[in-house]
Amino acid sequence: MSLLKKLKLKESFTDTEQRIADYILTNLDDVPDMVIQQLAENTFTSHSAIIRLSQKLGFSGYRSFKVALIHEIQSNKHTPTNVDPNFPFLPMDGSMDIAKKMADLTIETIRKTLVKLEKDKLNKAVDLLQKADKIFLFGTGDSQIRARSYQNKLIKINKHLIIGDEYGEAAWNAMSMGKADCALFISYGGNSTNHRKIIKYLNSMKIPCILLTANTEQPTSKLCDLVIEVPYDEFDFFKVGTFSSQISFEYILNTLFSILYAREYTKNLNSLKRKTEAAKKWELL
Repeated sequence: MSLLKKLKLKESFTDTEQRIADYILTNLDDVPDMVIQQLAENTFTSHSAIIRLSQKLGFSGYRSFKVALIHEIQSNKHTPTNVDPNFPFLPMDGSMDIAKKMADLTIETIRKTLVKLEKDKLNKAVDLLQKADKIFLFGTGDSQIRARSYQNKLIKINKHLIIGDEYGEAAWNAMSMGKADCALFISYGGNSTNHRKIIKYLNSMKIPCILLTANTEQPTSKLCDLVIEVPYDEFDFFKVGTFSSQISFEYILNTLFSILYAREYTKNLNSLKRKTEAAKKWELL
């Protein structure tokens, strides 16, 4: 049984030993740096009580207990754990516990998203984006932050993206699009009434639409030229934040950008070199 599990179970612990164990578990970030005197003062116990607990756990004393504790803490950082996407951390979690859980959530979300990706859909999406005269990205709330990030990347390869929902001008932006353009929608639940109306309009005008969503069953999906699915792990409202969904969207947008870049890798690198030289010459950056 692991040391941390023994501390949590507290089998045959006295009240004093339970108090020491609770303090250690709550302060795993700090205890490895504490000498026995500090731990005794912080738990309102004594050197002998800490030594007795260490021996009960199978160690000769506090020093060997602390070495084993540090080793287990470090090992746990590399062991993935299941994390609830809606409530990935708890109020009693320490700073490093939260950091570990957010890392695990990020890794697991990207892994799940990768499993859902299909080569043909990725290539078709990039085909549409590559040949588009203008790209309009529609996304509200947190998804618009992803849109900003994607806009920033595309401008580096001379692709100019327009954020369709910006300033409440979604309808006007949609009506300004032509058949040579492409619309990209980010909608986790896929139930935006406004987006549904715009997609119906663009579909009637034969303007290509790409949808990133977790809900592929909603009717709007059928009107889009291409739907790329992300994992459906979050509740609609009852959650700490939109961690999982936004990680998925960011990962897919980064992937689409990277495929675009790779298709004209040398051209894009040469363009970057020219821009870097111009920026230095004219002190633009």
